[in-house]
Amino acid sequence: MAGRNGGSLLQRIAERRSLRRWRDAASTVPTLGPDGLRSLRARARALRNELDTVLRATEQRLTAFPGDTSVRKPAGSDWAWRPLLWRVKAHPHGIAGAQSRDKLGDDLTLFHDCPRSEITLRQIRNTKGETLAPFGLRLDVLRFEGSFLSLVLDLPDAALGGLQLNHLIRLEMQLECERELEVFCRLNIKHGPNSEQLVRELPQGDGARYVEFDLAYTRMNERRLEKVWVDLIFENPRMNEVVIRDLTFARYPRAEL
Repeated sequence: MAGRNGGSLLQRIAERRSLRRWRDAASTVPTLGPDGLRSLRARARALRNELDTVLRATEQRLTAFPGDTSVRKPAGSDWAWRPLLWRVKAHPHGIAGAQSRDKLGDDLTLFHDCPRSEITLRQIRNTKGETLAPFGLRLDVLRFEGSFLSLVLDLPDAALGGLQLNHLIRLEMQLECERELEVFCRLNIKHGPNSEQLVRELPQGDGARYVEFDLAYTRMNERRLEKVWVDLIFENPRMNEVVIRDLTFARYPRAEL
């Protein structure tokens, strides 16, 4: 008979026994030798990987209540997406002294050439009612002696499905800056051995703003699409706090003439 939490009585008994076994295993750590410690660590890591998968999935479902945090396709679009970092609690949720190529979540990577990092990345909870995303991203930069700083977002394979030269890709974000900041958005499309790039500057000011990439201005090969990603490039970011409350993508096929 299933319980209210979705598990049977026998399953709950088995889970309690499993917890007891892991408590007992933890108590044996001071008495184990190197081989025993390595074996126990390997078993614990395998279990943690499975638990992390369950936690991510349940976090994603729970944050969808009472509102729906997924992106409904805007009128006229054939694909829309909100990156995982703005939907699901990340582990870890923050990085201090972030180095180039550090990742936060599954699809966001930091790149910079600052020799001494005074950069912090942190996932935050959104509390403003007008923001649909349950989470946001805060970027804090103190002293910055490098020449570039960017956040790279890998778009999912679904963005490539049916992608054609007659598409527009729209990137919209809710951005807050401690002081005015130039932000450039660069769309990258890898097709076979070649890559296409489109660069747009994000309009100034706080709140919702967007850029659009018109793929008609590229020479991408629609039959050899491999990967698509976006660079968010911050000009002169020192002594600034940047909060991206929400970030979404949508794809629009251009009307046939």
